[in-house]
Amino acid sequence: MNPPERLRPPFVADERTQLVGWLDMQRAIVHWKCEGLSEQDAHRPVLPGSPLMTMAGVVSHLRWVEYTWFEVLFLGKPAQGPPFDETVEDADMRVEGVPLARLLEEYAHQCAVSNEIVAAHGLEEVGRHPDFRSAAASLRWMLIHMVEETGRHAGHLDVIRELLDGSTGYY
Repeated sequence: MNPPERLRPPFVADERTQLVGWLDMQRAIVHWKCEGLSEQDAHRPVLPGSPLMTMAGVVSHLRWVEYTWFEVLFLGKPAQGPPFDETVEDADMRVEGVPLARLLEEYAHQCAVSNEIVAAHGLEEVGRHPDFRSAAASLRWMLIHMVEETGRHAGHLDVIRELLDGSTGYY
């Protein structure tokens, strides 16, 4: 699998193109930060207070965040998967033994599904899940939130990667 290109959206474009463009760029940065990592480093914790905050754990978390916001909250699909397992704290970040390549593929697939959902709906439409207050948000709000969420975690990956092997760089 080739990582997605890190491209900023056009300076002048419609709102949807710009929102999805910025989100896609942050998603691409996630893939870039993981390039060349060994499995050991992908799963190695470097933040003493956050042992699940590994490269692999963050990628898994982002995959499930995409699913939660676009499929569950927006489309109203059943809330299934690790984020909804109330018996295990931070279940979406517990990825011991799961290869980073698999996590990145799952993330890329989920991002493609999210983009299909966004393309098929108006930005003013609101979520449909009856059990979650956040489903009342518009698709526009959810997209802006996902730019923030993904950018925040891309920053975490940047710091973790630097602590792992000294690699730095943005964009």
